[in-house]
Amino acid sequence: MKQPMHTTKQLTGLGVLVSLLALAACGEKQQAATQETAKVEKQAIVWKLAQTWGTGFPIFGDAVINMADLVKEMSDGELEIRIDSANKHKAALGILDMVKAGQYEMGHSASYYWKGKDPNTMFFSTMPFGMIAPEQYAWFYYGGGMELMQKVYDKHGVYSFPGGNTGNQMGGWFRKEINTLDDFDGLKMRIPGFAGEILAKLGVVVTNIAPGELYTALERGTIDALEWVGPSLDLNMGFQKIAPYYYTGWHEPATELQFMVNKEAFDALPAHLQKILTTAMQYSAYDMYARSYHDSAINWASIEEEYPEVKIRTFSPEIIAAMKQANQELLAESAASDPAFKEILDSQVTYMKMARKWTEISDYAYLKDNLE
Repeated sequence: MKQPMHTTKQLTGLGVLVSLLALAACGEKQQAATQETAKVEKQAIVWKLAQTWGTGFPIFGDAVINMADLVKEMSDGELEIRIDSANKHKAALGILDMVKAGQYEMGHSASYYWKGKDPNTMFFSTMPFGMIAPEQYAWFYYGGGMELMQKVYDKHGVYSFPGGNTGNQMGGWFRKEINTLDDFDGLKMRIPGFAGEILAKLGVVVTNIAPGELYTALERGTIDALEWVGPSLDLNMGFQKIAPYYYTGWHEPATELQFMVNKEAFDALPAHLQKILTTAMQYSAYDMYARSYHDSAINWASIEEEYPEVKIRTFSPEIIAAMKQANQELLAESAASDPAFKEILDSQVTYMKMARKWTEISDYAYLKDNLE
């Protein structure tokens, strides 16, 4: 029986509709597949970061985790940073070498740990009797500090960025009370950076020890004293059980940690990932400063009740004067023999003189008149 003409047309229209729906479905599948492929491609850039700190180390390690999390989130998984602690790579004070060699694309440590390789790296952590944290951040970002830091690290094939500030650090834990300069003679102390040079000049036997080994070294008598950070981290380390004399600071008024990035790896990143990475580092660094201040305030408020064995001391005017004199002599010696050292020193001294006038008339004047 011959089909009516209108039925054939209907079937033809239905066929076209089915074909269009099929094409649409294919298009959706192809788009989904493309999106999934793009997602996989975005996740393809995986970097490794080596840190000086052990697994689960508070504040310092948290800053690194925050940075990595921000990078992954802001890049939608296009760049992922995996963190290896000192427990894994076993080279807490070898981060610069590993990043320089490309073994790790990134590192997190403290710039003054490399003074044995390059004394000029010390300036970018902190210097004795130097700038406080707000002054130093202003110098970094608006006073030429970043440019000077990069001049130093160019020869190492590394980009260096501020990595988090502890604020003003305490002067250290001592087994015995330090009353005169004679008490420094032969004292074995862990203290890094230029402060170590100063104390060595005053008779201290100076060493640098990785963070994870500090308590054991103090307990076993390998050292008689150490400085670490401040109440934000020190009390949990238990140093007060062995060396109860806790001295106020002079040597690290604004200790800045450091993010390092292998130059070749960074330069190979697309521009938008470079921006994401630098933004994440800057945010996590300043966040660490706020966290350090908060935790120090909380711990200090409870120190008398929870740690009655701690005896707070301040170095005598005689000792401080000797430290300052040794500092000036050592700075002058290094500046005379190293033009790069002199350039950075002049920059910091000039900037601090300018900024300190504002610090005195703002923060200092306010605190002086309002401390209870």
